[in-house]
Amino acid sequence: MSDDFNMSMRKFLKQVGVTSQQAIEDAVREAEGGAKTYAIKAVVTIEELGMTHEVNGEIKGQE
Repeated sequence: MSDDFNMSMRKFLKQVGVTSQQAIEDAVREAEGGAKTYAIKAVVTIEELGMTHEVNGEIKGQE
């Protein structure tokens, strides 16, 4: 893959990571009533390529 492709992909993934972390932190902060584990799913889609990628996991809330 080209350097341009790699750089644009890294830029997109960094944006996803930073903005998602902020949104998750805000949501957990607003919902907190004690420690809890939340199921989480991230979905990345490239419609033009017919590609969908899902990542599932858990996030532990704050105490």
